[in-house]
Amino acid sequence: MGDMEMEQALHAARALVLADLMADKVADADIVSLVEDAVVHRRWWVEQWPEGAAFVAGLIAQDVQDALLDRYGRWPLCPVCTESGDPHALDVEPELGTDPHWVCPKTAVAVARVGRLGAPAEG
Repeated sequence: MGDMEMEQALHAARALVLADLMADKVADADIVSLVEDAVVHRRWWVEQWPEGAAFVAGLIAQDVQDALLDRYGRWPLCPVCTESGDPHALDVEPELGTDPHWVCPKTAVAVARVGRLGAPAEG
């Protein structure tokens, strides 16, 4: 994999995660910088393991989710279980996969693909 493809993969992953953050209206400057940090970290990771480029969208989503937990709280909150009174975050599944989705850990409902939070459901 060339540098160009790697940069494209990272750029696409960054765009997907930012789209999800914007869908939840949490994309302020501090949070965008968390995304940048995750991209820098994963750039190093892909340099070590080029085959991993296909997985960076899901990984960056998880990195940002972890970073947000410390500063902002759980994100993204599960829209399926709003009645339970027990707000929880969606998980990225598969953790290492080429088509990551946000999935409710309790009901196993796939809510959206990474990058598609807040978009109309894909029938």
